[in-house]
Amino acid sequence: MPAIVFLLIAGIVLGPLTGWLNPEALFGDLLFPMVSLAVAVILFEGSLTLKFEDIRGLQKVVRNILTFGVMITWFSIAVATHFLLEFSWGLSILFGAIMVVTGPTVIVPMLRTVRPNAKISNVLRWEGIVIDPLGAILAVLVFEVLLSIQLQGHVSVGHTIYMFGKTLVVGLSIGAVSGYLFGIILRKHWLPEYLHNVTTLALVFATFAISNEISEESGLLTVTVLGIWLANMKNVSVENILDFKEDLSILLISGLFILLAARLNFDSFQQLGMGAVMLFLFIQLIARPVKVFLSTIGSDLSWQEKVMISWIGPRGIVAAAVTALFSLRLQDIGVENADLLVPLAFAIIIGTVLVQGSTAKFIANRLGVAEPDDSGFLIIGANSVARVLAQALKENGFRTRLTDGSWTNVKQARMKGLDTYYGNAVSEHADRHLDLIGLGQVLALTPQSELNALAGLRYKAEFGSNHVYFLSTDKEKDKERSETKSRKAVSHDSHVLFSNEITYAKLASLISRGASIKQTKLTENFNFEDYLQQHGRRVTPLFAFNPRRRLRFFTAAENLQPESGWTVVALVQDDEPAQAEAPLNENGNLDETRLPT
Repeated sequence: MPAIVFLLIAGIVLGPLTGWLNPEALFGDLLFPMVSLAVAVILFEGSLTLKFEDIRGLQKVVRNILTFGVMITWFSIAVATHFLLEFSWGLSILFGAIMVVTGPTVIVPMLRTVRPNAKISNVLRWEGIVIDPLGAILAVLVFEVLLSIQLQGHVSVGHTIYMFGKTLVVGLSIGAVSGYLFGIILRKHWLPEYLHNVTTLALVFATFAISNEISEESGLLTVTVLGIWLANMKNVSVENILDFKEDLSILLISGLFILLAARLNFDSFQQLGMGAVMLFLFIQLIARPVKVFLSTIGSDLSWQEKVMISWIGPRGIVAAAVTALFSLRLQDIGVENADLLVPLAFAIIIGTVLVQGSTAKFIANRLGVAEPDDSGFLIIGANSVARVLAQALKENGFRTRLTDGSWTNVKQARMKGLDTYYGNAVSEHADRHLDLIGLGQVLALTPQSELNALAGLRYKAEFGSNHVYFLSTDKEKDKERSETKSRKAVSHDSHVLFSNEITYAKLASLISRGASIKQTKLTENFNFEDYLQQHGRRVTPLFAFNPRRRLRFFTAAENLQPESGWTVVALVQDDEPAQAEAPLNENGNLDETRLPT
């Protein structure tokens, strides 16, 4: 379940159920400015991930969803709101404009849990991030119209067009100019790296505030354009900024959902009655699918992918914040039912988050559009040792992907039918092009201890330090010295494969002398101790897995004792292996020219 489900529950428990948290009393007039700034940071962080190359071939789909797809959603929700809840046409059109948004506050956490394929993820991310400022702008325009009707008795068409054009010009221009100038500063290294994060945050706040001061609600568009510009500017690295903003966004999303859920009033929900439920079902089952299927006509998306995109469209923080803001203003000028906008918006938010959050992963798996579980192995190196281990893993149904900068090694791995990436695993090219889908653990198996260490440091953040394993390359036989040196190279949490005495050179030597992979299933009458006694020094246990396909490696730090029913996979030498380690070339393969005659 996405964490946002539990955040909503926490907010409801702390607010309307117990009364322990009262956001208005706690923050007063600062509540909505704080919410607005937090939304700006969240939108900026999301837009930093929007690269045009990710939607190559899907540009038309994204454009359609963000243009006439928005109009379809706006019109259909407005009509449904008017007839199901008996709101005035003006209020219904305003609510329809607000509800066109989805937003990164709910889309991104849900995508992390559901893990749909790249096409679905990219379409939903682009839609969720770009549509937020568009929805806010539409809401401002409708609000201006309602204000004119309520105060002057007529609509000023010229003023409305002027406001729309002004908002677009201000948002696009300030966002593009500030993005370009800040990109130049980053590219030319005019700013110390330790100031990148705090300066970026200050820039987001400043551009957001300046834009809103010039044209109301243009700030969201500004920070979105700012993020997209930086993400797609050549020779500008935003990885460190993105890491910082991701952590900050998680904190802000958590706080916002709890605070806004704590403002709910259950009495207002009772006034909405079944009309709110019917409206939610209409949005979920009719408005969203119609929008997606009409917007994707002529695309190469399969019907399963279209269904998945249709199902995921939760509303989030922007919908809640904008609704709360306009509801207060409309109540001040005496618009009927304006006080019901906030509970209605939260009814849709809670409904979409709970229903989609609890079912999306199941539906993705049933439709076959979910990425595989992270049970595979990224293997650093495609040398003889890596190829043998990858082959053993593959034959037992475990996904592997080997990486190596040696074309000879990569070619030999491909000839064995192994999945490979040709290049340095810790390079910038790998960051952009190495596919990690379905992979959850790292095996550093090169003869270069420095490369193993770098790979461990690089992928520890990606997979977690407890999922990083490396092979000892130290030729010293002293266990304590070898363990200390190896662990300092990567981290104290990483795992030395097999044992400290099983070095890369020793495994390569065994393989060159005819050792082969063999697997044995343990029983109650033939346990692991019996297995070791039978093979003696001729066996090097590599890994074991139980009947439920849970795999564990033999490591230097853990005395793994497989039980009955487990399958042990080991490197077995038919004859007693020689003690001397084989000479290796620069690629980690046996150097036959250096063998004794």
